[in-house]
Amino acid sequence: MGQAATKVRRSPEGRTIVSALADTAAEHGGLPAYSDKGPDGWTTLTWSDLRARALEAAAGFAALGLERGDVVALMMPNRSEHVIADLGAVHAGAVPTTVYATLAPDQIAFVAGDCAARVAVLAGREQLDRWLPALDELPALGKVIVLDAAVVPAGDDRFVSWADFAELGRARLAEDAAAIEARGAALEPGDTVTLLYTSGTTGNPKGVRITHAMVLHESALVEGASVLPEHSVGISYLPFAHIADRVLSYYLPLTRAAHIYFCPDPAQLTAVLREARPHGFFGVPRVWEKIMAGIQAVLAAETDQAKKDAVRGALDAGRAHVTGQEYGNTPAPGAAEAFAAADAAVLAPMRALLGLDRVVQASSAAAPLPEEVARFFAGLGLKIFDAYGMTETTGAITANLDDAFKLGTVGRAFPGVDLRLAEDGEILVRGATCTPGYLNRPAATADLIDEDGWVHTGDIGVLDEDGFLRVVDRKKEIIITAGGENIAPSMIENHLKEHPLVGQALAFGDRRPYVVALITLDGEVAPVWAAAHGVDTTDLAALAEHPVVLAEVAQAVADANERLARVQQVKRWRLLPAEWTAESEELTPTLKLKRRVVHAKYQDSIDGLYEG
Repeated sequence: MGQAATKVRRSPEGRTIVSALADTAAEHGGLPAYSDKGPDGWTTLTWSDLRARALEAAAGFAALGLERGDVVALMMPNRSEHVIADLGAVHAGAVPTTVYATLAPDQIAFVAGDCAARVAVLAGREQLDRWLPALDELPALGKVIVLDAAVVPAGDDRFVSWADFAELGRARLAEDAAAIEARGAALEPGDTVTLLYTSGTTGNPKGVRITHAMVLHESALVEGASVLPEHSVGISYLPFAHIADRVLSYYLPLTRAAHIYFCPDPAQLTAVLREARPHGFFGVPRVWEKIMAGIQAVLAAETDQAKKDAVRGALDAGRAHVTGQEYGNTPAPGAAEAFAAADAAVLAPMRALLGLDRVVQASSAAAPLPEEVARFFAGLGLKIFDAYGMTETTGAITANLDDAFKLGTVGRAFPGVDLRLAEDGEILVRGATCTPGYLNRPAATADLIDEDGWVHTGDIGVLDEDGFLRVVDRKKEIIITAGGENIAPSMIENHLKEHPLVGQALAFGDRRPYVVALITLDGEVAPVWAAAHGVDTTDLAALAEHPVVLAEVAQAVADANERLARVQQVKRWRLLPAEWTAESEELTPTLKLKRRVVHAKYQDSIDGLYEG
């Protein structure tokens, strides 16, 4: 497993999250667990505090009549109360499910109805407004707990404030603490610890059943691959409906007594990074792309040629240093010395400005990280370890390691994980972190897991001679042109997105004679780039029509085409006037492209690219 394999503290066998938290609170109770930022600065819960609050929440749920196996739906940003409510549900013998905050009322009605949620815990007005239209369609939902007491609907006994719920829990725990503790102690490793609904690029989401054993096995695998120091610092900013943040900011910290800073607003990520200075940082590819685009925009605006040359030289030294450490490579003579000099003079200060100066483990997953993005950050002296997995496998089942990595791949399978490719290249997985199936979906479960226990991921991959996996694309998203050519659209899109101006791109060409693309501007970078190039507007719609911007995007398309085979090249394209977001539904909450939505929404634009 690599140099860190001995760090796994306890075997996950026979344990649950409840017993794991009890152990951590007993051994490291005074250490910081979670920090939230308020008007007066940061406040922190220790691991002892967290367990005490979780038991109070469990007692509160018991007082509300929650029974073993009942579901609690959570819609809150990243904050301590989210973890407390989640752990409270688990300790009460119930099953928490975090609902993506971007879901519309009809989608909320589907998810909460599918799992027959008995209780919902919401943050405030925005979440309440999403749930209120759905409540009449949810007869099983008996109580809604709202953190913001000021927005609790008056005169309706279905609603209770978080403060009143917490007080109810404290009173019930004082009455019979043994009964509450007994609920958690009765749990078994095979019981469901959470239900996560896949964000779904097509159709209704499916509820993935994840057990205590699965999350503890996954935590042990990730711990074994880690080079993080003891009681490391991290940041939680991705939704807890996302398996990656659940593992990295909840289950794994719980087993190793790490300290997590919450960033409920991703727009504040840069500020929180600078304050927390984490040892590990995880970003989905789009997060890394946006950080890269911001750095590139600043560098492009630099007018001092000497500074530009110094930065360029330092990035080259960083890239050579990291490339020399890739699996099978030998560092070039003098590369380490050149990097040390460049790091001291240029790269370390750049990482410090980003809040990444203490990062010893940077990682990415959810979709393959474009190799050029990985090589850009290698220039900064950061090795981004790309991993591969899915909700149905409790997150990562392959990863690059500090002592065995290849940029552009998602690494090798973890020990104990069986991985092979089907005849058509589909990635198949089997192991202790794989789900037993979907809630209420026997047919979908049968499609997911074959009779030999292999999970069919739906992704197409390639294994090299050293066992490193490359993910080509989603099986159902491969373009087959009118000429019969099979093309992976994500490869084309990743090349286009390497230009800092490009926010998102969609390549299209199924059953068509050639490939076309829809492109959007990056809403943060485009105005900065425009100002540096003498364009006197910051409006995205106006920028999308400006000749200077159009010329630059045309060059970005040309640059991408130079690296593509002729049949893969973008022949025509259109720059759209607005960004794609989860709220506007072109992206999933984990920032993956919803191709069918884009195809339907922009059908006229696509058809127009094939006319004339």
